[in-house]
Amino acid sequence: MSQTFEERLNQILPKLTSPEFLNNQGLGNEIGFWIFDYPPERELDMRDFLDGSIMPALAKHQPPVRAVKIDLFDLVISQLEDRKLLDKAIEMQRTQGDAKALESLRRVLKEDKLAERLVAELDMANIDLMILSGVGAVYPMLRTHTLLSALHPLMKDTPLLMMYPGKYDGYSLRLFNKLAEDHYYRAFRLVP
Repeated sequence: MSQTFEERLNQILPKLTSPEFLNNQGLGNEIGFWIFDYPPERELDMRDFLDGSIMPALAKHQPPVRAVKIDLFDLVISQLEDRKLLDKAIEMQRTQGDAKALESLRRVLKEDKLAERLVAELDMANIDLMILSGVGAVYPMLRTHTLLSALHPLMKDTPLLMMYPGKYDGYSLRLFNKLAEDHYYRAFRLVP
């Protein structure tokens, strides 16, 4: 029998605070990249749970788990603003359509450059855990499997958890449970 969404949510905090998780133990020399997949229609519940329960509980844990949550949509907007391209992208979408705007954005939003920016802006030595959210909001501007691959060599020993609105079976990601599968096999499912 499969677990309910709520039952799966209740397993997140004990896993994130376990010494095995935080120290990447038992992963067969793999870096601790984890995915929590969930029904896309529960996105708002997931956000509330992450911001209202998980992040405060990690900060209150003894010893505190120094976690940083990165909203990928905010990261993309910040990248466009820094390059003074946000207004241009919005205007391009309005006047030339989604396809043309997306084509232009894909040239600017390269996953390897975003990964480098992300790690450079954070004090990785003082972070115990990185949590990525906002996956659905950045599609199709950003491909998460490519971002994870770009982050892999940069994360050192810091575990990463990606909150994923769709299905992950340990081999492929299926965003929104509908889009074509993106093969990514270097992450573990946080809660089966």
